[in-house]
Amino acid sequence: MVRIRVCSFCGYEIQPGTGMMYVRNDGSVLHFCSSKCRKNQLKLKRKPRKLKWTKHYGKT
Repeated sequence: MVRIRVCSFCGYEIQPGTGMMYVRNDGSVLHFCSSKCRKNQLKLKRKPRKLKWTKHYGKT
């Protein structure tokens, strides 16, 4: 059975065979659907609640 994962940044589903997995030094695993999501979270340190194109937009 193939698992459908959810992007750690935008909240959309990641299709099997696509996306990236990032493992932090503390052992936590982050899944990203694209390099856009990965860069926004890790490099630019943006909050998904402030970006209109994410599922988490406007949620408190």
